Amino acid sequence: MSHADADTVACEGWDGSECEGTIHCPPRCPRFVDKEGARWTIRPSVPEDAAALAEMYEGFGTEHRAQGLPPVTRERRAEWIESMLTEGSNVVAERNGELFGHAMYTPTDADRPELAVFVHPTMQGRGVGTELCRHVIANAAAAGREGLELHVESGNRVARRVYRAVGFELVERRFDLRMELDLDDPVATEVRWPPLVREGPASPTPERQPAAEGPAPADD
Repeated sequence: MSHADADTVACEGWDGSECEGTIHCPPRCPRFVDKEGARWTIRPSVPEDAAALAEMYEGFGTEHRAQGLPPVTRERRAEWIESMLTEGSNVVAERNGELFGHAMYTPTDADRPELAVFVHPTMQGRGVGTELCRHVIANAAAAGREGLELHVESGNRVARRVYRAVGFELVERRFDLRMELDLDDPVATEVRWPPLVREGPASPTPERQPAAEGPAPADD
């Protein structure tokens, strides 16, 4: 999908609460509004995203890395990004033409590939990582994968909370935690619902009623 195609998919209306979806929609609607009301597009990556991803990962310090990823040096990061874009099924979170999030499952053809998700430190805490996870789940389910797994450091409570929220369960505890999600779980269906189904119709604003004549009733 080109950037132009992505712009077409994520149309300018942005109020998608009444959208029922069509047969042409991707597994999950690309439009997303974060906890602060900012508008995002979550879309499949393209090879041309490599440079923007490299720039995004420049902003990751030691405290933002998990299990050695993203790699520390530019050369290693470039190699890692290339391998993820080649071997995995990737999505990126785009806002105002800039990339601030990246998630994937890899290898693409595995029955139970591994999920990884990264959000730029300045954009964490806004729900972007959770939405990226839901896109990966939707894409993996649509591609016929059996399940997803991931590894997370036991001390990373924020990540563990996100993964539990999207349906992952702890299956093994060693140096880190291994979590799994079976894609016959209802969550794999729910993440593919169009906005109207998963969010419900928007509540109408109640009309202001004319004030009653005469004195107001006393409190009970």
